[in-house]
Amino acid sequence: MSAPVFRRPAAAGPPQPREESVEKVTGAARYAYEYPQQEAAYAWIVTSPIAKGRVLTVDADHVLRSDDVIAVLRHDNAPRLEDVGDPALAVLQDPAVAYRGQVVALVVAKTPEAAREAAATLPVEYEELGHDVVLTPDHESLYQPDAVNPDYPADTEQGDPDGAFEASPVRVDHTYRTVALHNNPMEPHATTALWHDDGSLTLYDSNQGGHVVRQTIAGLFGLAPDRVRVMNPHVGGGFGSKGTPRPNVVLAAMAAQVTGRPVKIAVTRQQMFSLVGYRTPTIQRVRLGAEADGRLNSITHEVVEQTSTVKEFAEQTAVATRSMYAAPHRRTSHRLARLDVPVPSWMRAPGECPGFFAFESALDELAAELGMDPIDLRVRNEPETDPESGKPFSSRNLVACLRQGAERFGWEPRPRAPRTRRDGRWLIGTGVASSYYPTYEAPATATVSADENGHHTVAINATDIGTGARTALHQLAAEALDVPWADVTVRIGDSDLPQAGLAGGSMGTRSWGWAVTKACRALREQGGGSVTANTAEDIKALGEYSRAAYGAQFVEVRVNQDTGELRVPRMTGVFAAGRIVNSRTARSQFIGGMTMGLSMALHEEGVMDAAFGDYANHDLASYHVAACADVGTMDIAWIEEDDEHLGGTGTKGIGEIGIVGTAAAVANAVYDATGVRVRDLPIHLEDLLA
Repeated sequence: MSAPVFRRPAAAGPPQPREESVEKVTGAARYAYEYPQQEAAYAWIVTSPIAKGRVLTVDADHVLRSDDVIAVLRHDNAPRLEDVGDPALAVLQDPAVAYRGQVVALVVAKTPEAAREAAATLPVEYEELGHDVVLTPDHESLYQPDAVNPDYPADTEQGDPDGAFEASPVRVDHTYRTVALHNNPMEPHATTALWHDDGSLTLYDSNQGGHVVRQTIAGLFGLAPDRVRVMNPHVGGGFGSKGTPRPNVVLAAMAAQVTGRPVKIAVTRQQMFSLVGYRTPTIQRVRLGAEADGRLNSITHEVVEQTSTVKEFAEQTAVATRSMYAAPHRRTSHRLARLDVPVPSWMRAPGECPGFFAFESALDELAAELGMDPIDLRVRNEPETDPESGKPFSSRNLVACLRQGAERFGWEPRPRAPRTRRDGRWLIGTGVASSYYPTYEAPATATVSADENGHHTVAINATDIGTGARTALHQLAAEALDVPWADVTVRIGDSDLPQAGLAGGSMGTRSWGWAVTKACRALREQGGGSVTANTAEDIKALGEYSRAAYGAQFVEVRVNQDTGELRVPRMTGVFAAGRIVNSRTARSQFIGGMTMGLSMALHEEGVMDAAFGDYANHDLASYHVAACADVGTMDIAWIEEDDEHLGGTGTKGIGEIGIVGTAAAVANAVYDATGVRVRDLPIHLEDLLA
């Protein structure tokens, strides 16, 4: 019997509906806080109202007089934790207060209402010290980090960027600013924790990867990893904020250990603004020097951003600039200021998103200086190999995205003067920007088994945070097994299943799908039984290529010349991201990313109150996000790519590239409409009335 022949399928897979959609819309799908427990207790977090200082006293007796209050945890009675190298998780271990909103106590009660009331009335006395929370371009604490997320060099330099810039006949030199942006997934961070009589721990936790939660919690509590089980079959979004454990899961395990009861905890929407990470504000200086024909001589992208005094997080804001356009002389750098602020962390496309607002805005400014079409400028500087590493591209279809996007959008070539198109009192403009996101992958293990009836069960500890990953894995498994959809069951979201990495870095389906298809193909060749496959060696065997997804985004804006009201009636996004497994959920991912980018451009703004030392807006009433009325027509398309150097199923990842470039495209369109160049996000009405 000859071995089965496996052929790579067409790039765009069928538009398969999400297999768990009925569960979700009927409420049958359970989330972390919803798992019923006997004798459950409820925890409520108490946070610091000061930005720097220390806790002097916590008057627990004041609330323990209530029969409904079970315990109050604080720094002097909470269980001691082991050091796992993450100071942000060392909750209630000392009296120091490093930022406003930090956890200073935890109330555990018989009902959530009693816990909330006791937390609100718990007397806590502080020693308050002066704080420093405002990021400035010349802050005295600025330093060069050893690396930026995840492990890129903080600085790079080739040639003589300063000399080449000064010698260039056409130059732009501008500073761009982005504000703090806050993750707000629909499901807040939540955990249900219960300890068992044998000393093991079960956690129903809302996270983007159960394996890392298991490893971290086991380390904190001095347990072997197999004594911790993490369940997350359904997760209501994350955007990076659930990529690593957050204080809620540690506090739930602590409270359950102390009380001997299952404990439920949910971070409130207000607390999410300080406890689960956010995107750092940035100050970015971009200098571009070019010849009169548009060829770039020099690219310099210098970034200042903030981190906390608790833990360093260095966002890789200028890293994507290194791979975009050809120029012989170039420099990128990152500097951090340590402030008395909450710990910044991952938020959808960390680095690429804020970095491309600055870089792609500067490209548009250079095109205007040159009197050149901005698409032609980008095409003219298309590199043959990765500009900094020199590696060949596995595939790069940025130019195809720009060309196809221009045709779909109806792009009118430039140059043209701003404020030349209008409809009554409305000024009309269009803008374009490129998108980029690197292709990551992580080793994963999957098991597939066939029963006597020919039904197949795929098991892998993947996490579906709402992206449709469960459905995509089902599609890949059925395809690799060459069996009908109904003959496959996919099990995910349980740390007792074969180990897999995060739903983050746009690498989930790529990494998990690789392991699933490898196991399925091996089972098919074996002819039945059960097969477990791991991709660690396959990933090591990948060649030395520059791998990334690319895209182009086009935006039309209408600006009322009397009120400054800004509307975005239509957007087009064309992407080249390898194989598209499920065209329906993929389209949703691109729309979601572009909507989030639109929200960044027009609405989202963490407003720092320097006096109180915290962001003043702590809920979705004051921290505005784009609503349906803000989003016009979305035209989404992709380039068919068959990249033989990707390995696995030929995917690159689509979760994050949609947000990259959107804000720049909006700001570039606003310039075309009004002649006002907005370099600080978000765009305010008053910016357009100057």
